[in-house]
Amino acid sequence: MDLNLRKAVLANVSGNNQEELQSTIVEAINSGEEKMLPGLGVLFEVIWQNADENEKNELLEILSEGLQ
Repeated sequence: MDLNLRKAVLANVSGNNQEELQSTIVEAINSGEEKMLPGLGVLFEVIWQNADENEKNELLEILSEGLQ
């Protein structure tokens, strides 16, 4: 089931440019709907998998600061 969700989210955003991706992220966050959280998780997974160690450390720092 999770794999189908990943595939669906990735299919929905594949080929989108940066502006479209930003719009998708902002809309998901601003909607405040719980059903959008898995999609944001899939997008974060893509970011994490494509980040180098420095970028991962930066993401962790931003996340840590945001949770304080």
